[in-house]
Amino acid sequence: MPTVAIIQARLGSSRLPGKVLRPLLGYPMLGHIVRRVGAAKKVGKVVVATSDLPGDEPLRAFCAAEGIACFAGSERDVLDRFYQTALLHRADPVVRITADCPLADPALIDAVIAAGEAGGLDHIGVAAGAGAAKLTGGRFPAGLDAEFLRFSALETAWREAVAPTDREHVTPFIWRQPERFRLGVHKSEHDYSHLRWTVDYEADFEVVAELYAALYRPGSVFGMQDVLDFLSAHPELASRNAHHISSANHAKIWQPAESGTKE
Repeated sequence: MPTVAIIQARLGSSRLPGKVLRPLLGYPMLGHIVRRVGAAKKVGKVVVATSDLPGDEPLRAFCAAEGIACFAGSERDVLDRFYQTALLHRADPVVRITADCPLADPALIDAVIAAGEAGGLDHIGVAAGAGAAKLTGGRFPAGLDAEFLRFSALETAWREAVAPTDREHVTPFIWRQPERFRLGVHKSEHDYSHLRWTVDYEADFEVVAELYAALYRPGSVFGMQDVLDFLSAHPELASRNAHHISSANHAKIWQPAESGTKE
C-alpha cells in the first residue's frame, strides 16, 4: 500500500502562535510543507492532523479550501489524534511529520521509507531533533525530522502509552523500547547538528523566509543540498538562529514525566 504521510499541525504554538499559517512568499507555511512532503515518490497521500478546538478552525478552513485531507482530534492527546488519522486513512506504513518543518526534504523522506521497508522495521526516524538526542555525530539539521512506522506499532503505543510525554509526542513509547520493537535510525554521512531549520521562534522563521526567497521556484522543490550550498555561501544566515540550538532541550523527550508538544 502507498505510504500515508501525516503532518501534525495546530495554531496554538506557545512560542510562535499561528506560525503554521504564516505566509512564505504569500502562501501559508503549512501549504508549502504539504507540497514538499507530497513530492516524495513513496508518499501516496498527505493528511493534516490538527485539533478540534475552535482556535484551529482557520487551519481546518485552509485545508478545506486547498483540498488537503484533514482530520481534527484531541489537542493534547496527540497520539490519539495521530492514531485516529492513520486508522481513518488506512495508513500502513505511515510517515510522521510536524508542521514546524518547512524544509522537509522529499528525497530524505523517500530514503527513510525505503530503509523501513527494506529492514522490516517497526520504526525508523531521521537522525534529527529530539529522537536523535543521544547520538554523537551523523545528525541531519533540526527540521528535517521524519519518522516511518508500522500501524501495528502505532496501535500498540496508542493502547498502552500512559505517560504525558508519550501521548504528546506520539512515538517515544516505541523508540525507547528497542527490546520490543524493530528499530532503526537514518543517519547522515556528515554531522549537521549545528544547523537549525525548524521553526519555533521568530529568528527561525526569518531564516526560512530568506531561504525560500532565494531558492523557491514554482513547480519545483529545492532540497537539502540546495540549502546547504546556499548557507555555505551565506554563513551569516545559518548563525542567525544558532542560539536556539540546545541539546538539553532535545534530551527532555527521553524523560517520560516531561511534556511539550511539537507542532
